[in-house]
Amino acid sequence: MTQLAIVVLNWKQARLTVNTIESIKKITHRYFNYQIILVDNGSPDDSLSQLRQKYSSAKNITIIANRHNLGYVEGNNTGIRYALKHHFDYVLVINNDVLVKPDFLDKLVKQAKSNPKIAILGPKIYFAPGYEYHHHYPRPQLGKIIWSVGGRIDWQNILGSNIGIDEFDQGQYDHQNSSSIDFISGCCFLIKKTVFQKIGLFDPRYFLFLEDADFCQRAKKSAYQLAVVPSSVIWHLNSQTTGAGSHLHDYFLSRNRLLFGLQYAAARTKFALFRESLKIIFTSPSVWHKRGVIDFYRRKFGVGSWQ
Repeated sequence: MTQLAIVVLNWKQARLTVNTIESIKKITHRYFNYQIILVDNGSPDDSLSQLRQKYSSAKNITIIANRHNLGYVEGNNTGIRYALKHHFDYVLVINNDVLVKPDFLDKLVKQAKSNPKIAILGPKIYFAPGYEYHHHYPRPQLGKIIWSVGGRIDWQNILGSNIGIDEFDQGQYDHQNSSSIDFISGCCFLIKKTVFQKIGLFDPRYFLFLEDADFCQRAKKSAYQLAVVPSSVIWHLNSQTTGAGSHLHDYFLSRNRLLFGLQYAAARTKFALFRESLKIIFTSPSVWHKRGVIDFYRRKFGVGSWQ
């Protein structure tokens, strides 16, 4: 039987994490056995004690406690390293702010087994009802507003976006060509162990944001394929950990966008990014935008100058 590790990262969100794990525990698993690798990322509150109290005796849940907040990237890498050390065939990296349809993982694993060329797979992700960016949807549509069916990169401007975001799902993306997908969202993706063995883990320089796009680009350059499985469904309680539009976003996205763009973009776009970065340093009203750009040029990665 295929062995699958489910990596869930917690930081100061025990209640949210418990809701996600309880949802995962209801999944069907005809094609695999699974173990949940629950990583607490140095939470400064009592999250770890709460999670240990609830799950320390659970046979299919392993709890790992990081001493410090290592960021999204290294926090998840901790769980991935455990999975590889214990010879799991697949690793599912999933946010701690989601709810899942019981058969979502069966659908992903079945697709992964059916095509050896596809190595990174994601589900169709909806906004959880009440967590949409906008609130003008008719009640019957709630729960079927798309958050992501894969991601695209605007390669001229180095901006990532979720395909289908804010649209009511009517099956319009159920037959999209996988070649149109530039990345699978780190909110939830299933990865074959051979990918990690060939290209390594998530790049710790990113700490937070764009690590999924970087990982997928490295995989594609190694001839792996990406796929979204539309019959596999989860719901995302959007931005419950980082908070959309925050200073944290300003800092890490401005720095990591340069890191990503200057590695993967065309020469003309790289030059445009360089000019834009100088403009940010000298004219941006945002202290954290400026600091992110300056830290890129100082090669100050990982947590960088974030408070």
